[in-house]
Amino acid sequence: MSEPSLPDELLLAGLGTGDVDSTIAFVHRFQRVVFGVAMTITGDPGTAEDIAQQAFEHARRHARAYHPQHGPVRAWLTAVARDLAVDVVRTRAAGPAIPHDLAGLLTVMSGPPERRAAGCAGTAGLPGTLDRLPAAQARAVAMASVYGMTARQIARVEGIPLGTARTLIRDGMRELSG
Repeated sequence: MSEPSLPDELLLAGLGTGDVDSTIAFVHRFQRVVFGVAMTITGDPGTAEDIAQQAFEHARRHARAYHPQHGPVRAWLTAVARDLAVDVVRTRAAGPAIPHDLAGLLTVMSGPPERRAAGCAGTAGLPGTLDRLPAAQARAVAMASVYGMTARQIARVEGIPLGTARTLIRDGMRELSG
């Protein structure tokens, strides 16, 4: 099948109106680049296919909102795919809302090194025991070091400002290594 040499803007407009030929030509023209962007960001072919489908669906729904003065259709569509892929990666990285065994972990990590080693392998890299820290710092350090949560995730879980979460982690680690 020969792809029509219509301008991208015209194909996008046809996609927005539901024109079958324009839709097929639009998807054919951009499917590799959209899938490539999604695959590069997610590293998973199945997820990249889902994101590509979502990007084309977004383009169909928002075709009328596109304005050429904001850049070429290709750039607009790849930005849509990138944003969708980044959202998927962020959602995956969010991890658990709050570790279910945090209280038990804090008890184990507040004891002697033997109990820490026996209780949780992920605590081996911590230089001291958490019982030297205020409760909020201990929780933040445990969530960051053992569960790999970011300061933003900790702030959300604990209901505190992002800067406070960062300070709790930083000061807690300093206290443990000092």
